[in-house]
Amino acid sequence: MNTDNNSRQQAGVLDVAIVGAGFGGIGLAIQLQKSGIDNYRIFEQAEDVGGVWRDNLYPGAACDVPSHLYSFSFEPNPNWGRLFSPQQEIHRYLRHCADKYLLRRKIRFSSQVTAANYCERSGEWHIELAGGEVQRARALVMAIGALNVPQYPNIDGMDRFKGKVMHTAEWQTDYELRGKRVAVVGTGASAIQVIPSIQPKVAELTVFQRTPPWVLPKHDRELRATEQLRFKRWPILQKLIRRLQYIKMESVLPAFIWDSVFTRIGEWAGRSYLRSVVKDPALRSKLTPNYSMGCKRVLLSDDYYPALCKSNVEVIADGVARMDETAIYSRDGERREVDAVVLATGFKVPVAGAPMPIRGINGRLLADDWSVAAEAYKGITVSGYPNMLYLMGPNTGPGNTSVIFYIESQIRYVLQYLQQLRKRPGSSLDVSPEVHRAFNERIQKMFQGTTWTSGCNSWYLTEDGRNSTLWPGFSWRYRLMTRHFSLGDYRLIQAEEEQAVAELNESVSVG
Repeated sequence: MNTDNNSRQQAGVLDVAIVGAGFGGIGLAIQLQKSGIDNYRIFEQAEDVGGVWRDNLYPGAACDVPSHLYSFSFEPNPNWGRLFSPQQEIHRYLRHCADKYLLRRKIRFSSQVTAANYCERSGEWHIELAGGEVQRARALVMAIGALNVPQYPNIDGMDRFKGKVMHTAEWQTDYELRGKRVAVVGTGASAIQVIPSIQPKVAELTVFQRTPPWVLPKHDRELRATEQLRFKRWPILQKLIRRLQYIKMESVLPAFIWDSVFTRIGEWAGRSYLRSVVKDPALRSKLTPNYSMGCKRVLLSDDYYPALCKSNVEVIADGVARMDETAIYSRDGERREVDAVVLATGFKVPVAGAPMPIRGINGRLLADDWSVAAEAYKGITVSGYPNMLYLMGPNTGPGNTSVIFYIESQIRYVLQYLQQLRKRPGSSLDVSPEVHRAFNERIQKMFQGTTWTSGCNSWYLTEDGRNSTLWPGFSWRYRLMTRHFSLGDYRLIQAEEEQAVAELNESVSVG
């Protein structure tokens, strides 16, 4: 076994190639090192670790999951400054993890992966990098996350606008909004954070809303120095807080996923919060959702509604129709001259298609296999693509809790997969087509009767109405499902080179 590993290293073949240095890539690398696998590399297209928390620099960027829960269970941070951490703190935490576990020596920064091809002859992945270099690896792990490609709306005339246009995911920190007339397009997760942050600075703020979100209070606050000190002295206390936060977030799932009495209670809480903050009946009417809670992402904020009540803010509730050189128009024809337009329109969520050309057995293309909807076994492996694994793949998005819980579940599964692979030099593991198909059929059946399939249109769904984004149930069920790796779910594929050598040795032996 060691001989096989050494020969691969000498030949420049990695045991594991990881694409992406966000939570998934960093977490997996730490656990690889702990398990004794050192022949790996992380390929990161940027110049630092952090993923979405490195890139999203817009004012107010923060997490809507409590800090102690939005961190690795094996690397608690007693020094969180707020109950819900802002972008800067989370990015700093990931940099801390990379430094503490000496990961930077294993990361190739400014290395964009442009394609990946499975070689049946060698049983290896050939990973193409921008610039033409090809890296060989026995296993390929895609840890690119889901929220990394900005979604730009198709607004007629936007290219003619002479002012500033910028997306929240590509925030230009050198542009000053103070004193300007600003339009914000969108009222999703990034909008409810950026609007309260820029409202006190701008002269006029026009919010173009298409669909009002369900908003509940966040109850965010600073964590006191005495609390941080207690967490340092008694780590078990932080562990207990984390467990209680998990239970609390898991307990609200029935209100978000099934249209039930719990949904009505959640809607009552949302409307009560809206009434308590927004006293103007006309504005309150604009901000009242007319769909079941949970169909779209439920948002948490303590300052979104108060910001909309300020005298320099106007909410236009029928969306954007077009733009010209100096103004933006609503669908009702209202015209607002502005100096800058902020697009808070989210990300392209990979409900279908693939992030780059990935070719598996017989040259099959993942973009073709996922053209209608992305599918994977347990959200991790895809039939026809041996030794390729996903972190946060299809149907593993959390609707109510921390994504880190799912990532750690997947890392445990991936480690078991890789351990089985290391026991079988010259072979690949490919999930059985029947197992792959049966799993995804079961997942779609689990969605039946949920709020997400109630007829509400959301970014969770494919064009034909399938949900290939979220996990349709409690996160503890996903943890149980990924706890054990079953070799019986996979086909063992011998590399053609290894098979030829085996046949040659057999013929010599017979001779």
